[in-house]
Amino acid sequence: MRLFLDANILFSAAHRPQGKAALLIELSARGHWEVVTSSYAIDEARRNLLLKFPSAVENLNALLAHIKRAEHHPSLFYPRPLPEKDRPIFQAALACSATHLLTGDYRDFGEFMGKPERTMGIQIMSVATFLGSISRTRGGA
Repeated sequence: MRLFLDANILFSAAHRPQGKAALLIELSARGHWEVVTSSYAIDEARRNLLLKFPSAVENLNALLAHIKRAEHHPSLFYPRPLPEKDRPIFQAALACSATHLLTGDYRDFGEFMGKPERTMGIQIMSVATFLGSISRTRGGA
């Protein structure tokens, strides 16, 4: 599995090192799946951390050592009517052949969550939903 992480997931992981988003990255480092993000998402996460929780930027930098990078291609598909500011996120997920795009942005991605037929097969969901689905798949493990 290849999981693409939106900026708000990076922000959450850096701000709450004991939270689900950080756990997701830790499990990736242990070989459970691959996590990917983009410079666009990193820049947004870093900018928001600097505004709200500047001390957490160091945590973000440490987490990035375990996360691969992919970049968006403006010519790639994006689901309509995805706002322009979120298109680079989806396009980077598509460019790296992500199986999942994990986000907490329900306002802009909400209508696409659980609808891979609208997103070129990419499962868009929250970290909690993803971890819950893995737990159910593995029999609660």
